[in-house]
Amino acid sequence: MLENFLNAWRVPDLRTKLLFTAAMLAVYRLGSHLPAPAVNPDAINVGGSSFLNLLNTFSGGGLSRLSIFALGIMPYITASIILQVMTPVFPSLQALQKEGELGQRRITQYTRYLTVALAAAQSLGYAYAFANNSSLLGATSLGNVLVDHSLRSYVLVVMTLTAGATLLMWIGELITQKGIGNGMSLLIFSSILTSAPAGINAWWNGSGFEKLSLPIVILAVVTGVVYVQEGIRKIPIQYAKRMVGRRMTSGGSTYLPLRVNMAGVIPVIFASAIMILPATVASLLPGTLGPKVAQWFQFTSWPYIIGESLLIFAFTFFYVAVVFNSLEQADNLKKYGGFIPGIRPGRPTAQYLESVLVRLTVAGSLFLATVAAAPTLFIKFGGFSTATARALGGTSVLIVVGVAIDTMRQIESQLSMRSYKGFLK
Repeated sequence: MLENFLNAWRVPDLRTKLLFTAAMLAVYRLGSHLPAPAVNPDAINVGGSSFLNLLNTFSGGGLSRLSIFALGIMPYITASIILQVMTPVFPSLQALQKEGELGQRRITQYTRYLTVALAAAQSLGYAYAFANNSSLLGATSLGNVLVDHSLRSYVLVVMTLTAGATLLMWIGELITQKGIGNGMSLLIFSSILTSAPAGINAWWNGSGFEKLSLPIVILAVVTGVVYVQEGIRKIPIQYAKRMVGRRMTSGGSTYLPLRVNMAGVIPVIFASAIMILPATVASLLPGTLGPKVAQWFQFTSWPYIIGESLLIFAFTFFYVAVVFNSLEQADNLKKYGGFIPGIRPGRPTAQYLESVLVRLTVAGSLFLATVAAAPTLFIKFGGFSTATARALGGTSVLIVVGVAIDTMRQIESQLSMRSYKGFLK
């Protein structure tokens, strides 16, 4: 890994991309420390709420200050989920998806508009919850979070947080276009890493069992993530001889690689974003109903564990179905004279690919759900502290390792594109 970074640093183009990515991440970290106007950050305490601790992890600590980037990238992820779920339902979105790059650009534009709307609604909920010291915060009143409860203060906070989420969405897209790696994933990656020092400190001051078992757990999770992320099933492909113009092309054999976890860490991020919504909406409910709903969806509760696991399972299958069309793959193989030995071309090939993909996806989704539920189980039955489990637990390690692998793979592909070797050594 270090050798790849050193090689990338020697190439001027890649060095520019790396510096641009680092600069954008630095802007994100700076914005996470700047409180929104009309906010008293000293009056905010999210330490007593496991729900807000989860949100604070994904926002890189911005929520604990109600900073301009307090919403993090979650509104964009939620908007992406909604658009992907709606695409198979609405024929107009299906038509746009089939139009190629132009249609995808239009869907991306809709995602941006929906992100702004969701960010405005979420920022209004935060402003109301913090200003009124909602029991969702899990802490006693530490003073007035807002300087005053005037309409001007609410408008300032809502506009600032919405603009911050929109700016963060733009920064993520810029990283994807002009930097290295997926911008949205890298933003979440950097957010999770900011909670690592607090997690290490909590682990060091924890119980003896926690001190001894956590390194073993992290090593097992990292090994499992790398093993599953890099695991592939090779489907043998045979190409027959065929005429192209006046030339006869020779046949050959190759393989179609199917990943065990084709969806990566996206289902975990999607499921976390969805499970956050009920408690966010509950913070706006009057009376005692809101706190009861929020308590029901605390990440240490069984409804949250079961709901997140089921959503991870469903999102894994949904994402794989979107990115891999077995019928289209079978048609492409048939068009170019390719076939799987022992399987007839056309629909039988599509059915075979579908059956293999289902078995792989079941294994991948079960692994993701197990890793995501591990921190909560450590807290409930292992006596781990919340800070340690959230910062160094399964979900955090899964996202960090998955994003790191994808980023390194992109760096390697960029290096291979720029590596020219002569015929003579």
